[in-house]
Amino acid sequence: MSELPQLNGPRIEPENGKPEKLVILCHGFGSNGDDLIGLVPHLKRALPNAVYVSPNAPEICYGAPNGYQWFPLSTLSKEERLVGTLKAAPTLDHFIDQELERYGFEDKDLILVGFSQGTMMSLHVGLRRKSDIGGIVGFSGAMTLPENWEAEITSKPPVLLVHGDVDNVVPVQMMHEAFIALKEFGIDVENHVSPSVMHNIGPDGLQKAMEFLAKV
Repeated sequence: MSELPQLNGPRIEPENGKPEKLVILCHGFGSNGDDLIGLVPHLKRALPNAVYVSPNAPEICYGAPNGYQWFPLSTLSKEERLVGTLKAAPTLDHFIDQELERYGFEDKDLILVGFSQGTMMSLHVGLRRKSDIGGIVGFSGAMTLPENWEAEITSKPPVLLVHGDVDNVVPVQMMHEAFIALKEFGIDVENHVSPSVMHNIGPDGLQKAMEFLAKV
C-alpha cells in the first residue's frame, strides 16, 4: 500500500488544561484549513475545552489560490463523489487516528465538522469508524451513498445537517436525501434549512451547530 499523504493545518488548543474533546474541521473544495478555523471562537462557546484542528485537504486545487481539495469535483455526480470519497477516505481516517492518539482520546471523544466537500468526507469516514464517534455537523454538503452503504456503517453518532435553501453549489435537495437516508437507517439526525442562505453558513445555522455541540 502506498504511503498516505500526511495532513496538517491550523490548531487551537484550550487555554487552560488538557483538552477533553477533539473537533476536526474539514473544509470545502478549493478552500483550506484557515477557512474553518474561523468558526472556532463561536464553537468554543459550546465546547470550551476541546482542541480544534482544521487540516488542509491532501490535494492542491488548481485555480484556487492557496486552495486544497479532498478530491477533484467538476459535476457533483454521484459517481464522481463516490470515486473521490473512497480515494480520500483513508487519508482522513489515518489523520483521525493520529490525532486521537496524540491526545489519548477514543472515537467517542471525536466530533467532525464539515463544510460542503468536507461534509461528504465527514459523513463517509465518521460513520465508518470502529466505534461511535461523538457527533457530526455537516454544513452545505451531501452524502456519498455507495451500493449497500448500510452494511458498511460501524458508527452511529448523532448528526446535524445544515443547508441554505438557495445554495447554488450543492442543492439543498442533497441535504434532504442524506437526512432521509440517515433517519431510515436509525441514526439520530437533525436538519436545519437556513432561509435565503447560499453556499455558506448563516448565523442561524451556526447557532444550531453550537446548540448541537453543547448537547452532544
